[in-house]
Amino acid sequence: MPDTAPGDERTLAAKLNHLFRTIHPRTGGEYSFEEVATAIRDRGGPTISATYIWQLRKGIRDNPTKRHLEALAGFFGVPPAYFFDDAAAKRIDAELALLSALRDASVRQIALRAAGLSPKSLDAITEMVERVRELEGLPGNPPVQGA
Repeated sequence: MPDTAPGDERTLAAKLNHLFRTIHPRTGGEYSFEEVATAIRDRGGPTISATYIWQLRKGIRDNPTKRHLEALAGFFGVPPAYFFDDAAAKRIDAELALLSALRDASVRQIALRAAGLSPKSLDAITEMVERVRELEGLPGNPPVQGA
């Protein structure tokens, strides 16, 4: 499902969509709007409905209260600045992309095994990974979502 039109990557809806797509419960898949609304209410946050969250995510509503944004940020474990500051959002998106990549057991295993190697060895591994990505027709650097 496309989030926004090209050039609208920094909208509230796009940022919220990115959080839903990137941050998942342990069971996998996206959180439901009801799960998010219930968790926010259970944590003593402001009253928020699943429908309202859906409207924010679709861009139908785009001017939530500061308390609602703070509650959504708290639920997803990002600072509220994620919604207000595009530079902060870009940095956080890069961190989320790294965390997402590390969810893959194979990627995590490679990263763990590379820990402690010399800079020269890490450069050699980076070169090998870049060559293999090229052979498999993948971009040289994996795309960072939201960047």
